[in-house]
Amino acid sequence: MEKQTMHMLSVQERGGETRKANQYIAAVAAAIGAVIAGTILAWTSPALPQLEPPKNTTALNMTATNITIVNGSAPVLINSLGQPADFLLDTKDSSLVSSILAIGAALSALPAGVVVQRIGRRPTILLLAVPFMINWLLTIFANGAGMLIAARFFAGIATGGICVTAPMYIGEIAETSIRGSLGAFFQLFLTVGILGTFVIGGWTHWRTLSIISAVLPPLLIAVFWWMPETPQYLLSKNRRRDAEKVLRWLRGPDADLTAELADMQKDVDDAARQRAGMLSMLTNKASRMALVCGLGLMFFQQFSGINAVIFYTNNIFQSAGSNIPPAIATIIVGVVQTIATYVSSLLVEKAGRRLLLLQSCIIMGLCLIILGTYFKLQASGASVASFGWLPLVCLVLFIISFSLGFGPIPWMMMAELFSVEFRGSASGITVVANWCLVFIVTLCFPLMKDAIGIYSCFWFFAAFMIICIFFVFFLIPETKGKTVSQIQAILGGKRV
Repeated sequence: MEKQTMHMLSVQERGGETRKANQYIAAVAAAIGAVIAGTILAWTSPALPQLEPPKNTTALNMTATNITIVNGSAPVLINSLGQPADFLLDTKDSSLVSSILAIGAALSALPAGVVVQRIGRRPTILLLAVPFMINWLLTIFANGAGMLIAARFFAGIATGGICVTAPMYIGEIAETSIRGSLGAFFQLFLTVGILGTFVIGGWTHWRTLSIISAVLPPLLIAVFWWMPETPQYLLSKNRRRDAEKVLRWLRGPDADLTAELADMQKDVDDAARQRAGMLSMLTNKASRMALVCGLGLMFFQQFSGINAVIFYTNNIFQSAGSNIPPAIATIIVGVVQTIATYVSSLLVEKAGRRLLLLQSCIIMGLCLIILGTYFKLQASGASVASFGWLPLVCLVLFIISFSLGFGPIPWMMMAELFSVEFRGSASGITVVANWCLVFIVTLCFPLMKDAIGIYSCFWFFAAFMIICIFFVFFLIPETKGKTVSQIQAILGGKRV
């Protein structure tokens, strides 16, 4: 392995340096799918308040499906913001609109992993624009809860698929030296989509927001149509000449491709000699460890308490004595998250994956402990007014730390950890697990908050961050600057 690495270095020294511009272009094109996913994830935040009835139902005429205020002879629907509405959602429908996204994503992730291995990364990403567009069309023309629920299900199908295919595509078109930076693009563009939705949705009608968002799926097709398939997939289909042509476009006309192409061919040949079934994945030590690492990273991403902290953002701002409206508070959090994720894309190839993950565990754990202690004292009647700034500082530190580490890196490493033969199915399994965890945490957190208090919820998630420190330190390999073969050797217990 060391000889192979030295050979690659010597070849690069003899040949011209690679050009990275086309790799960035292809990564950005694929990451438009992440922007769409971000708009879908954030849509309910500004939209649902416009679709929910007022909390105070005094003097209101309630039916099973809506709430009306009688105005002369014509019933007028009024939402929770006191505005006229076309239709309203009851509690059950609102819950379904929020949660069915995760169900659709969990159902589609594993099939997407199979499809991407059969027809390729590029066609799969292009096909996912269809359910993305169906979602927005159903939403724009929705006349009741049924169409919105169907729209969110299609949104989940597309989002689950893009979570598998986009990180895989970006990981395969990137050269080793910038694979981490490009890998962070998925989470970065996801946060851009979330932030854009918060900004636009805070001051527009939910239909207008949906119409603006519907521009993105055609944009994905228009831009990504011109991008190439990945060299690894082409080699797996015995299209070596096409693979070399694509690699030449990605690396530049002066790059010496001999070593990299040979390394890719070796990975593909090794994959062809192995059976890529589930049993084979579990019996092979390297692939088994890759799956453990991938699932563990997704588990701790969701049990970091990120949803709890985001959910409690407005309360934290109020504790700091702030009168900032909720819409502005969410935008502030979105800006912090986007900037920190961008910084992560700059740092990941210098600091490495493990260091950024470890700082996430430690800093998020400390912030959660402090937040829990603050709100416990507040609930006990202790005077905490003079420390109102503390939860706000913890909120900002928590978001920054998450965005530097456990936000982007699990998605990035998903494309790095798995070998070629298992990459599609293993990525699908990992994304299914992620969305199941999203559903569980989203469903259980409000129940936990009512049962044990918000402070106990913060401590609960802090305990997982303490466990996560040991998980990262002892199990997660450093993949910075390493080829697929080298990463597999490390996971298999060999020294590289």
